[in-house]
Amino acid sequence: MIDKSEFIWIDGKFIPWEEANVHILTHTLHYGSGVFEGERAYGGKIFKMTEHHQRLHDSAAILDFKIPYSVQELNQVAEELLKRNHLLDAYLRPIAWHGNEAVGVCSLKTSVHVGMATWVWHSYFPLDHKGIKLMWAEWLRPAPNMAPVLAKANGQYITNTLCKNKAELMGFHDALMLDYRGYVAECTGSNIFMVKNGVLYTPIADCFLKGITRQAIVELAKASQIPFVEKYILPSEILLADEVFITGTAAEVQPVVQIGNQEFQQGPIALDLMKQYRDLVRKP
Repeated sequence: MIDKSEFIWIDGKFIPWEEANVHILTHTLHYGSGVFEGERAYGGKIFKMTEHHQRLHDSAAILDFKIPYSVQELNQVAEELLKRNHLLDAYLRPIAWHGNEAVGVCSLKTSVHVGMATWVWHSYFPLDHKGIKLMWAEWLRPAPNMAPVLAKANGQYITNTLCKNKAELMGFHDALMLDYRGYVAECTGSNIFMVKNGVLYTPIADCFLKGITRQAIVELAKASQIPFVEKYILPSEILLADEVFITGTAAEVQPVVQIGNQEFQQGPIALDLMKQYRDLVRKP
């Protein structure tokens, strides 16, 4: 559950949380025609803030609309929103959506709105867990010619929601999705890595988001001289891995101890990168 904060920013104004509403005929509510980001603040400093707001712009461009606030302006909004809500460790959710001027599939005649909320963040997974348990997802990540797969777009998350819901109902923490070719892709809100014989592997991100946390882990691994390879990974390959872990803004870095019926041990590379990441996000 979300811990309410005092203010939300919408279209240039800081307004009380309870007054941050949109019309029931908002285009994005009906057709998923919006984009969003998820950001984390540690000690009052937002990790990779500019990268997140640039991706918001990039996602909107893929969906053929323009964010009416620059990356720098969004940076300033995010920092001011944290201050007004007196938050240090928090989650931020920038979002851009189409208004209610037209009801129909076409969004060209609708206005573009931008909002940002922030609140105290709790763990994405249960605090008492000893590693993440994944089930195999029933839904596939679509091909690049079937959906705008490189945009962090609202409408693309319906299958992720279905998979996440099913996983929790079945007693798992999350679901591992395959892509349209049958290769390992991602979890419902995070990227995945595996370790085999001391080499770190992650799937090629050509039909899902190349996560910002994913990129931070890749940089940490290279700086630590951990051999790293991006490749297409078969389900049978990941089941033979020595270590598996997931990464994401919400999840941070979490070891995987089970995929389906296959169990894994928390390994040294995952635990080391987890520690390095925690140090990185709180670096002054």
